[in-house]
Amino acid sequence: MDILINTINELIPYLIVGMIIIIILLFIMVIVLFKAVGRVEIKYKRLMRGTSNKNLEEILLERLDSIDEAKEVSEKALKECEKLEVKLKDCIQKVAIMRYKAFENVGSDLSFSIAMLDDNNDGIILTGIYGRQESTTYAKPIDKGISRYDLSEEELYVLNEASNKEDK
Repeated sequence: MDILINTINELIPYLIVGMIIIIILLFIMVIVLFKAVGRVEIKYKRLMRGTSNKNLEEILLERLDSIDEAKEVSEKALKECEKLEVKLKDCIQKVAIMRYKAFENVGSDLSFSIAMLDDNNDGIILTGIYGRQESTTYAKPIDKGISRYDLSEEELYVLNEASNKEDK
């Protein structure tokens, strides 16, 4: 027994140093764990922000319901967009204008031709002829890019310009 006690007495300094190292390592681990718990607590508080004593399941169900409502609203909006897209095809989308001098004795480019067409190249050509004594404005219907009436050179130009415009 004396041998055992003598051996322990000889090893006590080494045991104390080993225990001090273990205690320091455990202290470091406790500090690291406190920091980790602090981060988790911050995330938990952020998760539970605005909950007013409701449980997490109720909050998630409310959020899922609001997501479903948002999806429904989004689908309605997409359907309305599709309807508007169909209606838009009948609206004026292509416009071309040309100013020109209809008569030599008139000083400026005061006459004009303007083509206004929808997506199907249906619409009108408005022409205004300006002269010193009188001015005349008239319209010619356009159906599928073709007029039933004879078109002047300027009217043909604006019709071709407007017809060849693409959607952007």
